[in-house]
Amino acid sequence: MSLDALANEIATQAKAEAELIIADAKKEANRIEDEARSEAMSFSKDVQSRAERESAQLSVELVASAKQANQKHLLIARREELDDTWEAVRSSVGSPDLEGRSKILSDLLSEASNFSSDMILKPVSIDRKVLQKGNFTLGDDVEGLGGFILESKDGSIVLDYRFDSRLDEAWKKNIREVNNILFGN
Repeated sequence: MSLDALANEIATQAKAEAELIIADAKKEANRIEDEARSEAMSFSKDVQSRAERESAQLSVELVASAKQANQKHLLIARREELDDTWEAVRSSVGSPDLEGRSKILSDLLSEASNFSSDMILKPVSIDRKVLQKGNFTLGDDVEGLGGFILESKDGSIVLDYRFDSRLDEAWKKNIREVNNILFGN
């Protein structure tokens, strides 16, 4: 074999070997590219799944937070309505024009007459004129919506016949019914 023929054969074999190496490299590059795409797709699905779970959780938390805020606003509104109703009732009871005021005072005096007449009757100023007709010694005025306080001369016994205390008791006793009337519970 001549040197040219040998060089041609070496070149041909080298070319064939280079083509095989290039083909193998292309196959490896395609395999690596496919693997990278698969990993990227898997990572993308994981990220999307996590984002969907977090979004769903956030949605649940936002709805719960909104419900809680609405309940709080409702409770505050109810409390304000109850407070307004309480003030309206107190204003009505404390009014000198309260219907049946004289009868209420008469009944309270009758109830108080079961105690010794040597007790001191301390009226709420609005009712002083009506209460001075009783059998008790009148003392200083006391604060209140109406009625009086009956006190022993030594101050050891104090009986509260003011409208305030009676109204407080009635309010506490009937608060559930008031709620039902106002809010339909």
